[in-house]
Amino acid sequence: MSMIRDLRAAVRPSLRKDGSAYSSYDTTRDPTAASAVVDCAVYRDGRRAACDDTLTPHEAMLQVRREGGFAWIGLHEPTEAEFSGIAAEFGLHPLAVEDAVHAHQRPKLERYDDTLFTVFKTIHYVEHAELTATSEIVETGEVMCFTGRDFFITVRHGGHGSLRALRRRLQEDPELLAKGPSAVLHTIADHVVDGYIAVADAMQDDIDDVESEVFSPPSKGKGTSRGVDAGRIYQLKREVLEFKRAVSPLLRPMLLLSERPMRLVDPDIQKYFRDVADHLTRVQEQVVGFDELLNSILQANLAQAAVAQNEDMRKITSWAAIIAVPTAVCGVYGMNFKHMPELEWRYGYPMVLVLIGGVCWAIHRTLKRNGWL
Repeated sequence: MSMIRDLRAAVRPSLRKDGSAYSSYDTTRDPTAASAVVDCAVYRDGRRAACDDTLTPHEAMLQVRREGGFAWIGLHEPTEAEFSGIAAEFGLHPLAVEDAVHAHQRPKLERYDDTLFTVFKTIHYVEHAELTATSEIVETGEVMCFTGRDFFITVRHGGHGSLRALRRRLQEDPELLAKGPSAVLHTIADHVVDGYIAVADAMQDDIDDVESEVFSPPSKGKGTSRGVDAGRIYQLKREVLEFKRAVSPLLRPMLLLSERPMRLVDPDIQKYFRDVADHLTRVQEQVVGFDELLNSILQANLAQAAVAQNEDMRKITSWAAIIAVPTAVCGVYGMNFKHMPELEWRYGYPMVLVLIGGVCWAIHRTLKRNGWL
C-alpha cells in the first residue's frame, strides 16, 4: 500500500496535445528507472523511428508528444523503484502497477481509465530424456501489457518468453504495426497462444508414452502387467493442472477483446483476436481432455496393480496348499505315539513319501490347470 501512495503522490498531471493528462515525473532524475528496460523505441507509420539505442522512456514520450506515433517499452522483472518512475510518467494505475511488479497473477484483462492492463501466462516445455516422478515438464512465466493510445509497455517475468524476436518480426510488417498499440497486444496474445499449442503437442507425446506403458500387454512369461510408477502419472497430472491454470482464465479476456468494441483496440485488429480466441479454445479443450485421460490412466494403473497383487496372493495360497500336505502327514507321524498304523511296516516310510508326492502333484496340476500357478 505504501507503493500505491508513493505513486499517487508522484503523478503530477500535465497535458497532452489533445488535452488529456500526462505525468510531469522526469525519469531521467531516477538512475534506477531504466535499469530494467530491455528495449525502448518510438514507432511512427509502422516503422521504428531512427533514434539512439539508449533512448529512455521519458525521451521516447517526448518524441511521441512532438511528432506522434507511439512508444513501445519492454521491461524484465522490474523492482518497485525501477518501475515507479515509468508508471508515473505514463499515468499507470497503482493497482495495475502493483500487480505488474509482484507478478504471480491470473490471466486477466482490466481497464483503468484510458489504459488496458492484460496479463498473460507464458508456458515453456522442458525437454527431458525420460519422464520421472520429479520431472518438471512445464515452466511458467508472465507477460503484463499496458496498452494506451500512444504507448505500449510490457513487463516480463521469468527466464523464458523473450519478446525480442517478436518485436523484430512485427517491425517487418509496417502495415500491421501502423495500427498502433493494439496491434502489438494482438501479436503478443497470438505469440503466447501459439506457445500453448506447441506445449500441448509436446505434452500429448508424454501422455501417449505413459498410456502405451500402462496398456501395453505384459512381456511373455512375466504374467500380468504391473503398470508404471503412479508417481510419474501424478506428476504429469500436476503439470497439466499448471498448464490449465494458464489457459482457462485467458479465454474470457480474448473473447472480450474479440467481441466488445473498445476505444483502445483498432476495429481491424479486433477481428484478429477472434482467431486467437479460437486457437485458445482448442488448446483449452485439449488440456481438459488431458486431465480426464490422465484420470483414466491413473485408475487403470491402480487397477492393474491390484490385479497383480491378487495374482501374487493366489500363487502364495497355491503353494501354501501344496506345502500343507507334507506338513500334515509329517505332523501326524511326528507325534511319537506307540501304537500308530504302519510304524512297523518295512515299506511304510517310502509309501508315505510316495503318497505325499502324489497328492502334492495332483494339487499342483489342478491349480495349474485353473490358472493359479
